[in-house]
Amino acid sequence: MKFTKEEIQKIVLLAILLLAFLYVYFDVMIGGITANETKKNGVIADLTPKIAEARKQIKRTQDIEGQAATVNETLDEVKGMIPEGAPIAWFPPKISEYFKRQGIEKVTTVLNGELGDAELEGFRKLTWTIMVPKVAFNKLGIALAGLENEVPLLEVIRVEIQANREDALKQTVQLSVVTIVK
Repeated sequence: MKFTKEEIQKIVLLAILLLAFLYVYFDVMIGGITANETKKNGVIADLTPKIAEARKQIKRTQDIEGQAATVNETLDEVKGMIPEGAPIAWFPPKISEYFKRQGIEKVTTVLNGELGDAELEGFRKLTWTIMVPKVAFNKLGIALAGLENEVPLLEVIRVEIQANREDALKQTVQLSVVTIVK
């Protein structure tokens, strides 16, 4: 079978077109897809740690939301422990009453200062000095042991005891305490 010159040209042209088509298909079409896939895989690799961190943050947020009810309940309990009104009006009588129940009659309470509380928004800390003149050491020990338990929002930060020269069995005591108020 002999091909004519025109048929040979058609076959060569067809082969060139086939090669051009294959080149375009593999280089442009498939090559573009491969380059795009490589680029997308890089983006996925970059996003994977961010997604993991976001999932951890979501878990932490859910944990905090779960604890919110408990925290709100505790906060309401703390608010319920704080009497209404100015602290200068209710704190000194409360302390005097406590020490009278412990058998210590003369107690003076003085407000020293006020600080905002960074941990509890909307609350402040008041620093007080409680002075007890001439008290027996055993009565003082019992009273101090129960003070923070009976007044839960109070914290004793310093105790200063001075011996009394006239009566060795009686000491003068100065307490520095901090209490939380609204």
